Amino acid sequence: MGLGNIVDNMTRRVEAAGSAAHEALFEPVVRLGVTGLSRAGKTVFITALVANLLNRSRMGQLVASAEGRIEGAFLQPQPDVTLPRFDYETHLAAMTGPEPRWPASTTHISELRLSFRVRPGGLLAGLRRPRIVHLDIVDYPGEWLLDLALLDMSFGEWSAQTLQHISSRDFAAQYLTLAEATDGAARLDEVEAKALAASFTDYLHKARAAGFSDCTPGRFLLPGDLAGSPALTFAPLTQPEKTNRASLWRQMERRFEAYKAKVVKPFFRDHFARIDRQVVLMDVLGAVHSGPEALEDMRHAMAGTLGAFRPGRNAFLSQLLRGRRVERILFAATKADHLHHTQHSKLTGIVGAMVGEAKTRADFAGAHTSAMSIAALRTTTEETLEHQGRQLDCVRGTLLDSGKSAAFYPGDLPKDPMRLLKPAQDGAQAWLDADYQVMRFAPSALDLAPGDGPPHIRLDKAAEFLIGDML
Repeated sequence: MGLGNIVDNMTRRVEAAGSAAHEALFEPVVRLGVTGLSRAGKTVFITALVANLLNRSRMGQLVASAEGRIEGAFLQPQPDVTLPRFDYETHLAAMTGPEPRWPASTTHISELRLSFRVRPGGLLAGLRRPRIVHLDIVDYPGEWLLDLALLDMSFGEWSAQTLQHISSRDFAAQYLTLAEATDGAARLDEVEAKALAASFTDYLHKARAAGFSDCTPGRFLLPGDLAGSPALTFAPLTQPEKTNRASLWRQMERRFEAYKAKVVKPFFRDHFARIDRQVVLMDVLGAVHSGPEALEDMRHAMAGTLGAFRPGRNAFLSQLLRGRRVERILFAATKADHLHHTQHSKLTGIVGAMVGEAKTRADFAGAHTSAMSIAALRTTTEETLEHQGRQLDCVRGTLLDSGKSAAFYPGDLPKDPMRLLKPAQDGAQAWLDADYQVMRFAPSALDLAPGDGPPHIRLDKAAEFLIGDML
């Protein structure tokens, strides 16, 4: 290498170091993790949030915006050049175009940087110059979130828990029959192992379609370039009394540990441990509609995932998160536009009760937490209709399947969340005193004026909680 190239490389390194130091000292960065279970609306949330932060006329509860202190907001190249960019423009076009549609679901990790030029507030505001604040939004599939709980389990524990959990589900019968006929002490047969993994993956797809949340391992549903690899060729089995190193059980146990070491741990080490603020999105209405078992399944999945952060419980996580703290955590029930506003407080109460233990632990550890009901993109209007002598508070929207406009009454949620959570915990098969429904609405055609972001419910309040202090 010539002297000129050496000097040029050294110069670039000095410039990069100087840029990083300047950003750290004068341009604070907030890393916002957007997580949640399947169908919670992560892609819609990020797209609508960015659109409304760029065009802030609907962001009245974001204090810096209401006070006019945000002089500008703009998208920038993301700092991590190894991650795909969140495809904001494509998703926004899908939601707000002439024929609006829901954007494609998250299938991989992605990132987007939104930067603000903010004028300081307070008595000395006139003496201080505007500053730049960066918001790095990290999006990843909700299925990966649930894998966090696997780090605290052995293959035997995971197998026993999974087999017990799915034993009463009709759509698990095919896999359970196959697993029951399998001798885990027998020598590994790769064809048999692949058949077991394929059957279990088929069960996971059916469970997700039925509204259940405990769909681990998450990469079985979104394998990417791991498809067909030994790291994804295992399944829960009944543990035999004796095994040898070449047995099916021991080989699947080895693959389970490899999955945790090579797939789960690197993801959380490289990405999750750098998060400053966290949004946990939950389709609580979808779970309520699916029945008590689905609601309890969601509560159990969230408790297992969030409980993995209990100090001292998991050596890997304790070491990973030492010295760092997620400062703010928002638990958000999505699709609030599927309810009349008179029921929003009830929905908030349910999500708060579902994550109550995790919320208490986070509060005790010094994090600021909040629960709320939101709709990142509002798709309905409200109506009050008379039916059989009763006044019903309804919502009207465009049905996703037929494209027709329809008024809809989802049922009356209870004021006391335990009227839902207790029967769910007790194993009830159906709601005894109520019938809860949910409709799938398509995005509405929009006619946005300059400066308008897409319509929403409490997205500005969510933004104020998550990043308002940094602005």
